[in-house]
Amino acid sequence: MQMDIVDLRQFYATPLGAMARRSVQLALTSLWKPLTSERLVGLGYATPWLDAFRADAERTLALMPARQGAVHWPFGEDCATALVFDEDLPLADASIDRMLLVHALEHFENVDEALSEIWRVLAPGGKLIIVVPNRRGVWARMEHTPYGSGRPWSGGQLSKLLRSHMFTPTSWSDALHFPPSSKKLASRFAPTMERFGRRFVPAFAGVLVVEATKQVYQGLPVRQRQSRRVFVPVLAPQGASSTGSNTNRTGRDTPSAKNAGVSKRKLVI
Repeated sequence: MQMDIVDLRQFYATPLGAMARRSVQLALTSLWKPLTSERLVGLGYATPWLDAFRADAERTLALMPARQGAVHWPFGEDCATALVFDEDLPLADASIDRMLLVHALEHFENVDEALSEIWRVLAPGGKLIIVVPNRRGVWARMEHTPYGSGRPWSGGQLSKLLRSHMFTPTSWSDALHFPPSSKKLASRFAPTMERFGRRFVPAFAGVLVVEATKQVYQGLPVRQRQSRRVFVPVLAPQGASSTGSNTNRTGRDTPSAKNAGVSKRKLVI
């Protein structure tokens, strides 16, 4: 079950949420260099980390899924958020240079269509960075955090998924090596456990962070969209049947017409 916008804001306002935000921020900065006049979009709930990159970006947008809800961002400035559907982003083709997905991939209704839509809006050679719960980590098993909801992923699954949608994974990182506990003892040793986990046991991190590049030299796969929304009117007009005709839409005689023909032949005989 996906947390709504109220639960997400409340979690990152807690001490545990603040530690999680700093841990993920460290992983992001190790992969992404400062943006130089590039267009950056965050999809999901990425606003806690967009502030670190928006100063150098040409423009920054926050797209929030309709199932999650939206919040005004950035605070004290003109709103740069929009409520969207994952598989139908309101952006032009090849209009975005970088995209950040946090609390997004694990909640997609249709992963194939959503990634195809992300591929469409990214410019050639554009960068995509995904933060997703690690299947092996402890955080994916704790439901009191946002990382314990949705579908967790392994590194192999994530790499295969990206390659099948014309993305090339280029860099990997990880975060959340400390337990998801709000106790003072756990908070005290969280920085030490984070450094130890990054160096010695990265496979058991709470989240995986992967950077991928959009490919443009492969053939485009042909896919038929299954979840496109079609609005059907409640009252549909029915075609009026022509009078004096004993044939249906296929041009064949109806049973009543056949019976009438047989009865006439019998009368003639």
